[in-house]
Order: sequence, then C-alpha cells, then structure tokens
Amino acid sequence: MEYVKLGPTGLDVSRLCLGCMSYGEPDRGAHTWTLPEDDSREFIRRAIELGVNFFDTANVYSDGSSEEIVGRALRDFARRDEVVIATKVHGVMRPGPNGSGLSRKAIMTEIDNSLRRLGTDYVDLYQIHRWDPKTPIEETLEALHDVVKAGKARYLGASSMYAWQFAKALYTADLHGWTRFATMQNHYNLIHREEEREMLPLCLDQRIGVLPWSPLARGRLTREPGATSDRQSTDAYGGMLYDATEAADRRVIDAVGVVAQRRGVPRAQIALAWVARHPAVTAPIVGATKPYQLEDAVAALELRLTDDEVTLLEEHYLPHPVVGFQ
Repeated sequence: MEYVKLGPTGLDVSRLCLGCMSYGEPDRGAHTWTLPEDDSREFIRRAIELGVNFFDTANVYSDGSSEEIVGRALRDFARRDEVVIATKVHGVMRPGPNGSGLSRKAIMTEIDNSLRRLGTDYVDLYQIHRWDPKTPIEETLEALHDVVKAGKARYLGASSMYAWQFAKALYTADLHGWTRFATMQNHYNLIHREEEREMLPLCLDQRIGVLPWSPLARGRLTREPGATSDRQSTDAYGGMLYDATEAADRRVIDAVGVVAQRRGVPRAQIALAWVARHPAVTAPIVGATKPYQLEDAVAALELRLTDDEVTLLEEHYLPHPVVGFQ
C-alpha cells in the first residue's frame, strides 16, 4: 500500500479510503442493502490487512449504526494511532428543529454523538456532508474551529458543493484565522466528470486533498450496461444520480469494458485507476460488500493506464447536469 499526505497536512493516509456506508444495520436508516455487524467486520479487518489505514463514515449512515460498527471493529483490529477515522455532519439525525444542518448547536451536539458511537476521544477528519444554505458559513466555520481546538477533531473537510461555495469557505476561514478545510469529498468518476471544470483546479491550486466518492458510479462502471445488483435495485439516490444520463453513459461504460478486456482485468480496476491518476486526487473512497472488491481496489493502484487507453475512456463523455449536492 502506498501512503500520501492528506492535502496540505502532515497526516499520512493510504491511497485508498474504505467507505463505510455499506456497513450498518439494515433495519436502521434508509439503506436496506447494508451489511450487519458480523459481516461488516470482515471487510474492515481485511482492509487493514491490505494496508488501508483510512476509514470514512458519517453520522447519518444507517442511523448512526455505521459509526458504531466501524468504531468497534477498529478498536478490535488496530491501535487508535494507526488508523485515520473520518466522519461527517449535516444530515437529519432526529425529527424536529436542530436535528440536522450545520448550526453551532447541531455541530457541537453531533460531534459528541459521533465520538460516543465511534468509541474514541477524537476523529482525525471531521467533514461537513453538504453545504447548509440556512446557516451562515461564518457560524459553521467558527464552530468547526472550536471542535478542532477542543481536541475533538484533528482536521476538517468538506463535501459536495459548488466551487464558489468552497472558495468562499476557504477565504472566510483565512480571514478570521479559523481552521481551514484540508479536504474535499466530491462526486467524481468516469460518467460524472463535472468536477474537472472548477472544483478540481481549485483544489490543486489550494493544495486541498480530494477524496472522490462513488468512483465506480455505485457499481455501474463495474458491470455490463443494464446489469443491476441488489443495492442498485433499491438505491433511490443512485437512480437520481445516474438514471437520467443512462443512454449517454452507456458508451463510456462500454469503453471501460473494452480496456478491461484488453488488459485482462476486472472493469473496476480500470475505472478506479482512471480516478486515482488525476493529480488532485488523494484517495478515492471505495465501498466493498464482496471480498474481491477490496482486492480489485488495491490492485487498481498498481495499474498505469496508457495515453491511448485514457483517450478511449474519456472521448465519449458528454456534459452532465451537476448532481450529488442534494
């Protein structure tokens, strides 16, 4: 496993981050396809064996049970100082006022709840899951700065917003001397490349670590067009992301198949190698619910695409509506 610095920080992270949205009790939250604890633990253990030290979850995943499962597994399989734990805040955690968002009240409540579920005194990376248009960014940034100064988070990250919003947040933090965002977790893969227009150049310029989510387009880049899975058949959010552009995306997915066949490797390795090669990308966030998926993800880091292969993978892309901020 290769390790790199997390954006402008001195923190070393594996070139792959294990996304833990798939690990949570199926009867809690909105995702019935998640793996219960006994099954989830095997993937976390195997990731550590493969050298992954970076684990990403969120308070909202499976109504908090993802954080609980991840926290217990990491305590059993690794020392706390050996792993990098990332979680997020923004989503609805309870009904009624102040049960979501990025107000000072919500952030201060949810960091403590996340630490309790994870069973740790601090998280390494605390991320805002989305932009909150109802809360002044100054309030959010100062609260996050106080979380860092209280020792409850080591670094801060953001996720899925417009480049102008991220630039505003960086400028505002600098203006007030507050802790700056070190990372951007955004929606980037072969069939959604809109981040190349503004966000990725901004991150390169500002030395922000980029952690793409859904680098395999929720599995669509790993199989024949039209093929499905249990998750895809019940994943309404995935449908919102990709169903409207399915016809345009088919040619890109076909190109992945062509390159994979020529190389004699699974499609997932090609699609992930393409994401990882971008100079702005620090660590793609990969999910795994089958053992071979972790092995493929690690193998993709060793795969070097040729210029001709990159051209074949990219030439059929058409501009898409920007999705993933919802």
